[in-house]
Amino acid sequence: MGHVGATVAHYLVACGFTDDLALYDTNEAKVRADALDLRDAMANLPYHTNLTVNDDSQLADCDVVVSTLGKSKLVDTPDHDRFAEFKFTRTQVPLVAKKLVDNGFHGKLVDVTNPCDVITSMYQKLTGLPKEHVLGTGTLLDSARMRACVGEALNVDSRSVVGFNLGEHGNSQFTAWSTVRVLGKQVVDLAKERHVNLADVEERSRKGGYMVYKGKKYTNYGVATAAVRLTNALLSDARTEMPVSNYREEYGTYLSYPAVVGRDGVVEQLQLDLTATEQEKLATSAKYIKDRVKAEEQRAASNGN
Repeated sequence: MGHVGATVAHYLVACGFTDDLALYDTNEAKVRADALDLRDAMANLPYHTNLTVNDDSQLADCDVVVSTLGKSKLVDTPDHDRFAEFKFTRTQVPLVAKKLVDNGFHGKLVDVTNPCDVITSMYQKLTGLPKEHVLGTGTLLDSARMRACVGEALNVDSRSVVGFNLGEHGNSQFTAWSTVRVLGKQVVDLAKERHVNLADVEERSRKGGYMVYKGKKYTNYGVATAAVRLTNALLSDARTEMPVSNYREEYGTYLSYPAVVGRDGVVEQLQLDLTATEQEKLATSAKYIKDRVKAEEQRAASNGN
């Protein structure tokens, strides 16, 4: 129930997306204060949500668990590398995974915790849940940032832009411009017509998270909205296409690539017609993620964990 977790909880409660919401945090005073605050908010809402606090018995019945633990101040680096959080999150995720297993959780798991793709992989291995039931928000947020920047450059609503950022939710991600369309045209063609530099647009998109962090020392609204969108797709069996971190057999790792998400998690994986350059960038990003996962496995093995 940090900045992101509390925002996720508020969005779920304010919009009445769930009947029951279990809140967890190691800081008992903080999570109880949030629960009380949400209870007070409900008096002015058209929806009611049943809340529990740090009650492990709720986990067996949870349809979806959202992991938002982290320590965002660790990414206060020049390159805003989300792997800076890993030295903290790699110690906490096994504790959460054990709690889930010990209490019989068998639902779907949505990971927001950074580094997203590596942590999503860790959760799947530690819980033993099917790969299609463990997903990360991945580049769902990064794709939204890209769409917002394209929309600004072309003076259209971001929801009128379709397309994906792929790969790692981190510095090795990239915009697959061949997938981006707006106003009935491929964006690469429209950009030429309107003299828009897509390289500049991609750079603004890439730096979006850091600009938010620079201003308030955390990010919450964008990623929380992505997490709730993914959660709702699972709860409602929406079968929505979205670029989330899911396990891709051909790359041997979790990374962000469009998938159809419904009640049973990833119900279909897309196969994009990427350019040769985009395929190379995706393979490079996948290797980066796998190398970090392998390094963590070796570290854990050497420490006897």
